[in-house]
Amino acid sequence: MPPFTELIAILLLVAVALLWADSLRARERALKAGRSACERYGLQFLDDTVSFARLRLARDDDGRLRIVRTYTFEFSDTGNNRRDGAIVMLGDELQDLQFEPYRLQ
Repeated sequence: MPPFTELIAILLLVAVALLWADSLRARERALKAGRSACERYGLQFLDDTVSFARLRLARDDDGRLRIVRTYTFEFSDTGNNRRDGAIVMLGDELQDLQFEPYRLQ
């Protein structure tokens, strides 16, 4: 294997490792945002987790290209049902948080 090919392989591995580490940070922030929003609105954040749903590229307010990740989660408004929610992270910042419509008590 020529040295150039080895260098490309190493750079690719480093890029994958950096993407993975960045994804873990974004997921942790999404988890905190979901918990916090559910607590603020008096809802139960079910399973204490978020699930990765989508990855895409978009520009932030300054025009920089960033990774946008969408996570889904489940919450309950009554304690005996499951409703869906979504969290959109632009880089490691919360961009949007949505709850499936539910009845206010």
